[in-house]
Amino acid sequence: TAPGPQVESLARLAEELGYDRYWLYDSPAVYEDVWITLGRLAAVTDTIGLGTAVLVPHSRHPMVTASAIATMERLAPGRCLYAFGTGASARWCFDQPALTWRYMETYLRQLSGLLAGEVVEIDGKRCQMMHHREQAVARPIDVPIIVSAFGPKGIGVARELGAHGVMNLFPPAEGFAERVQMVSGTVLDDGEVVTDPRPADAVGPWHMVGYHAFYQSAGEAVDDMPGGAQWRAGIEAERPEGERHLAVWEGHVTHLVERDRAPMEASGDAIVGMSWVGSADEIADRVAAAAADGVTDVMYTPAGPDPEREMRAFAAAAIR
Repeated sequence: TAPGPQVESLARLAEELGYDRYWLYDSPAVYEDVWITLGRLAAVTDTIGLGTAVLVPHSRHPMVTASAIATMERLAPGRCLYAFGTGASARWCFDQPALTWRYMETYLRQLSGLLAGEVVEIDGKRCQMMHHREQAVARPIDVPIIVSAFGPKGIGVARELGAHGVMNLFPPAEGFAERVQMVSGTVLDDGEVVTDPRPADAVGPWHMVGYHAFYQSAGEAVDDMPGGAQWRAGIEAERPEGERHLAVWEGHVTHLVERDRAPMEASGDAIVGMSWVGSADEIADRVAAAAADGVTDVMYTPAGPDPEREMRAFAAAAIR
């Protein structure tokens, strides 16, 4: 989930329900701070794994990230996975493109070197974790690094770096210890259909990602999507040119905002898209199919106004 006011109670609930790990998004323009929240979760949970999904390197010097990881390895030793990505949506919040894989490879090599206790070059200068033995866990700090990679460049970088795992919206590439598939969706109650208000509110935030991304990358072409012209008109009436990205990403993957209602209504059953929507038995079948495809972790991302309900329903379906 996103770091935010509900997250401590949700993480405790996840632990009670039998989830293996609680992952946090990283997008500082729309969510609270991932590292502060991760530290709080270490304090309010006992055994559940923790993870970042995904850290976006542009906003933190490698030394800042290395020190944060060292802190987490003291607060929750061995409980964390650290996933990194190019940050398309997080970067678009700043009206900037996703990071290049060359940048990612350099950053992750620098970070790995710092955690190993090595002297590494950053911005043309030599750097090293210099923490006194009483000020941080000892180096080397050996932690699992996950790379969010959708195409051959990213997979290649993950392999070159010897990453512990990869993450994708589909069953990820083979050859990694952790193969994490990130899924959204909702478990339907008896008699519900996806266009009913509750499931639509739960599935909608992820459905709208397509509008956000298409508008950011193709502008007026979003008009070709259901309800897209009305949605774009709302954005452009609200903000002047140069500031429209500040409206586009409101509620990103967590909530629908009022302007999202037109495309949601126009989309009808198509709002299912890539989301997992179905009865408890149907969701259980999809989890089993993912496992058969070699997925080691199904990362469920509850959305909408009642994430607790979504977490309980998905756990009842999937944790069997």
